[in-house]
Amino acid sequence: MNQDKIRVRFAPSPTGPLHIGGVRTALYNYLFAKKHGGDMLLRIEDTDQTRYVEGAENYIIESLQWCGIHFNEGVGIGGPFAPYRQSERKAIYKQYALDLIDKGYAYYAFDSPQELDAARKSYEAEKKNFQYDQHNRLEFKNSLTLTEPEVTAIIESDEPYVIRIMIPENEEILVTDLIRGEVRVNSTQLDDKVIFKSDGLPTYHLANVVDDYLMKISHVIRGEEWLPSAPLHVLLYRYLGWEHAMPQFAHLPLLLKPDGNGKLSKRDGDRMGFPVFPLQWTDPQTKEISSGYRESGYLPDACINMLAFLGWNPGTEQEIFSMDELIEAFSLERVGKAGSKFDPEKAKWFNHHYLQQMSDARLAELLAPELTLKVPHLDNEKLLTVIGMVKPRMTFIHEFWEQASFFFVAPDSYDAKSVKDRWRQDSAEIMKKVGDLLQETEPFYAAVAKHNVMNFITEAQLNTGQVMNALRLLIVGASKGPDLFEIMELIGKEQSLNRIEKGIVALSQA
Repeated sequence: MNQDKIRVRFAPSPTGPLHIGGVRTALYNYLFAKKHGGDMLLRIEDTDQTRYVEGAENYIIESLQWCGIHFNEGVGIGGPFAPYRQSERKAIYKQYALDLIDKGYAYYAFDSPQELDAARKSYEAEKKNFQYDQHNRLEFKNSLTLTEPEVTAIIESDEPYVIRIMIPENEEILVTDLIRGEVRVNSTQLDDKVIFKSDGLPTYHLANVVDDYLMKISHVIRGEEWLPSAPLHVLLYRYLGWEHAMPQFAHLPLLLKPDGNGKLSKRDGDRMGFPVFPLQWTDPQTKEISSGYRESGYLPDACINMLAFLGWNPGTEQEIFSMDELIEAFSLERVGKAGSKFDPEKAKWFNHHYLQQMSDARLAELLAPELTLKVPHLDNEKLLTVIGMVKPRMTFIHEFWEQASFFFVAPDSYDAKSVKDRWRQDSAEIMKKVGDLLQETEPFYAAVAKHNVMNFITEAQLNTGQVMNALRLLIVGASKGPDLFEIMELIGKEQSLNRIEKGIVALSQA
C-alpha cells in the first residue's frame, strides 16, 4: 500500500462478549501500530442486525480499556473518518455495490429463501455440496438470467433482492500474507457471496473492504478464521479499482483448547474451569453469567503478557514483558502459523508474578474496602505487615482472606483433616504447658517465644513437628500460614493465649 503512515483497526461485531482471542487480535494490532508509530482505530461492524446483542458494544470497549489497549480514533473517540459504527455508514456502501454491478463484477439475485432451500436439498439428495457459484448461477433467478426490463420491474416492485459478487471462472487468486507467505486459491473453490443484503445493509465482506479503503488502513491483522475470505477481499479491492491501496494482510494463528484439540470457543469457558472472556458477562436474555478475567482476580498486565505469548515468540528466554517492552519487541515476523494451546496454569503463573510485583501499599488499598466490612477498625500498619507475610503465597487478590483471616479473627472451627493428622491424645496436656510457657514469655517477640518453646520441646524430649503442628492448629485453625511465631507476635500475647485455651477445650470435646 502506498502510504507512509501505519494504520490498523480492530473491528469487532457486537454479537456478544468479546472472546479472549479477540483481545489478542486487538493486542497484536495495538503492538504493531505503536511499534511503528502508527494509529489504531476501533470500528464496530454491526451490519448483521439480526445478531446484535444489547450491551455488547459497551462491553467490548470496557474490556479493551481494562486491558490497557487504547485507540487513536473510532467509536466513542471520533476522528477524521467518522462515523466508525457501520450501521451509521449505511448510505456509503450501496454506491459501491452498484458500481460493481455497472462494471460487470456483481449482479442482482432475486431468489427467495424457499427457492434456495429447495436447491440446497436437491444437491444434498445427490450427495453434493451446494453453493451459489459459477457452475450454477445461470440456473437461478438473477440479473444474469433475466432481461433488463424484467430486472428493473422487480426492483421497482420492492421485491426483496440481494447483490452477489460474480467470482471469475478458473482463476488463481493470490493472497500475500505477512505470516503465511503466498496463499493461492483457485476461484472454482469460491461461491458468489452476497455482498449487499435485502435489508439495505452490506455484508461483512463489502463493508470491511470499503471501510478499510476509506479509512486508509495499511495492515489488516485478524484471526485465521478470516483467511478463507481473503481471496474474495482481494477480488473486491481489484474490482473496485483499489488494488494499489490494498492493505497488507496478516492472519493470526488460532487459539486452541488446553489439550490442543480444536479451537478455544466461547462455550469452553466455565465448562473447562477458566475464563475465556476479559470481563464477566451476563447474557441479556438468558441472564446466564460467564466468568471474566477481571472478576476472577487476574491483573490486566498478567492477561496482556499471557496473551502476547499465544502465537508470538520474542526469540529470547524473557517471559515477563511490560506493555512498553512488548511494543519494543513485537514483530509479525515472530508470529507463528500453528495454533497456540491455551494454558490456564501459565495464566495463573503470570498473575502470581504481577501480584508479587505490586507494592504492599497498593494491595492494601485494593483490599481495604472489603476488609473493613469484616474487620472494623482495621489497622493499616498491621494490614501492611500481614500483606508482606502472606503475599508470596497468593496468586489472586481474592485469596488474601483465605490466607490471612486468622491474623484478624480467631478461628471458629478447625480443619478436620488437620485435626485428624495433627491432634494426638496427649496434645491437650502438652498445649497447656506451652500456654503456661508463653504466658511467662517477655517480651512477647517471635524470636523469644520460639527460643522458649524449642527449649521446652528439647527438655521434654518431645517431637518438634507434633508440638508445632498442634500449636499451629490452635492459633490458625488449620495447617497453613507463614511463620507461626511471627503470627503470634502480630496477634499479641493475649489473643495467642485465648486461642490456645479455647482450642484445647474445643478439640478435647471433639
